[in-house]
Amino acid sequence: MRIAVIGFGAATVGFLKEVDTTKNEVIVFEMNKDIFSSSISGIRADGKLFVSSEMGGDLEEILFDKKLQKEIVNYYSELSETEPEVGSRENIEELKKRFFINGFKLVESEFFHIGTDKLKIFLKNAHNEFIKKGVNFKFNSFVKNIDVQEKILIEYIDRKTRAELKDYFDKVYVAVGRSGFKLIDTLTKKYPDIILSNTKVDLGVRFELPDIVVKELNEALYEFKVKFKSSNGQLIRTFCNNPSGYVVTEKYADFITVNGHAIHDQKSTNTNFAILVTHSFTKPFNDPNGYGSYIAKLSNILAGGNKVILQTYGDFKKGKRTKKLWKVFPTLSNNEYVLGDLNLVFPSKTSISLIEFIDNLNQIIPGIADEENLLYGVEVKFYGKKLNNNLFENIKFIGDCSGHTRSIVHATAHGIIEARKIK
Repeated sequence: MRIAVIGFGAATVGFLKEVDTTKNEVIVFEMNKDIFSSSISGIRADGKLFVSSEMGGDLEEILFDKKLQKEIVNYYSELSETEPEVGSRENIEELKKRFFINGFKLVESEFFHIGTDKLKIFLKNAHNEFIKKGVNFKFNSFVKNIDVQEKILIEYIDRKTRAELKDYFDKVYVAVGRSGFKLIDTLTKKYPDIILSNTKVDLGVRFELPDIVVKELNEALYEFKVKFKSSNGQLIRTFCNNPSGYVVTEKYADFITVNGHAIHDQKSTNTNFAILVTHSFTKPFNDPNGYGSYIAKLSNILAGGNKVILQTYGDFKKGKRTKKLWKVFPTLSNNEYVLGDLNLVFPSKTSISLIEFIDNLNQIIPGIADEENLLYGVEVKFYGKKLNNNLFENIKFIGDCSGHTRSIVHATAHGIIEARKIK
């Protein structure tokens, strides 16, 4: 059987790890030039792995299979040639109580941190392992369309030669992550019955402050995840906490957002994490990804082009542009941001939710709401349309692009489970 996998990310790692290449010809289409610049950022930027039945996705066969989740953590650790940093999560009852009485829900899980630097080793070793299995990688191949026929047609562009090509397969696995939403949009316009739901996008900021302010939190939890409901009913959450980490930009096809990572063997003196506000929509609107992209592009326009906006928390609350920094200094390179005003980007209810979240978190961790702490914008998390994997026998959506997973571990597990079904 000829099998195509589109995109190289966590779901593809799981699929290739498990698929039987003695009985199947497997070809991976990746639009970028090599394994280290693969289009899905999850396994390149930081490598936080967690074992949890509370987060990571909504597939029950993964959520409650902690044995499988831990096997995946061990796999990433082994191929990264490193022992991950582990959040102790000991003696946190008092901390949990403080979160609860101040309106927050602390999400329980086990956390493991590989590190951005070590994941390069993982990618190299995984790629070598898959090549030995007989997997064929087609880099610089941008898939623009998939057509359901007796044999599944894939139309793609060779980005080196600009040649438009096509190929036919018995089975296709789409694993383009959340950043591959344009291909998903193309497919769902052709085959609208694939969509189960399409209502959410998360918009917010990357928040940066000195390590010393959140030392207790970092030592107790390493990766703390909390949820909070604002007075206007919006749900806000933290995501991707990076003790002694670095703020980075994340480049999409036509806009730039912010993200963060932590390096195993190199540390800063700042902690950064995302604060994200969930935006849920109702009919007739059905393009939350388009909305998130629009907000990101607006921030880039206000920053003068391919840059993001940086603002102090004090100026954000006052609704005025930041013109200088003096107490907290950014880890993002100064040629990647412009000092500005994020209130010109976010809807007012989003700004209100962010302020309520930070001010309430300050009741638990004094210093969080210091006026000189930094906000970078925007950070966007595309949920992806939630897709129906039972509509077509020979096309399956795996990982975050399916709308059913939202983490490295769960996306990898999804790939493993779908590969086992072939057996």
